[in-house]
Order: sequence, then structure tokens, then C-alpha cells
Amino acid sequence: MRRTYLGEFEELVLIMTVILDDQAYGVTVSQEIERHTGRVVTFGAIHNTLIRLEEKGFVTSELGGATTERGGRRKRLFKVTNLGKIALEDIQQLRSRLWKMMPDNNLKPSGI
Repeated sequence: MRRTYLGEFEELVLIMTVILDDQAYGVTVSQEIERHTGRVVTFGAIHNTLIRLEEKGFVTSELGGATTERGGRRKRLFKVTNLGKIALEDIQQLRSRLWKMMPDNNLKPSGI
């Protein structure tokens, strides 16, 4: 089976989508990534990434109900698919294996 690999930002967005569960939409994903990483991200970057993840089959989306705080507009809510969960599990296992292979002294800055 051919694997579709995740970029670093795609991985962050996918992880946050899992964490947020039924509250995952562009704004909440953006806010939570900023809150937990200190990384400033635009709504456009998040939205484009979520759409790309949907095209790859890692997430699905549906429109939620209209809310007054959004002026009657509906939120596009995202859910991680089984393929997305497998991709996250694969990357976690790969990273874990690679970190275990790293000699301890290779992490120390030289000259200190």
C-alpha cells in the first residue's frame, strides 16, 4: 500500500483535530495550535491544511448548525478518519524508533 506522508504542519493540525474532537473547526484548531505551541498561524493556513487533509482522506467535514455569535453562519466541523488515525500512529511509532536509535551524546551541543 502506498503511504501518503504528512508534513510537520499537517501533523500538528491533524493532532489538534483529534484533540478537539467534535469542536474541531478552523478557528478552534488555529487558536489551540497557537496556545500550545506559541506558533502564530493564520486561519487561511489552517483552512487550507484541513482541506488538503480532507483531499488525502485523513479528515472528513460537515457543516454544523448556524449560530447567532457567527451571524447565522455555519461552522465546517472536521473529524479524523481511520486513515488519519493510522497515519498519526505510524508517524508516532517512526519518531519513537528514530529517537531510540539516537546516541545520548549526539544530543549535547558541541563545545559546552
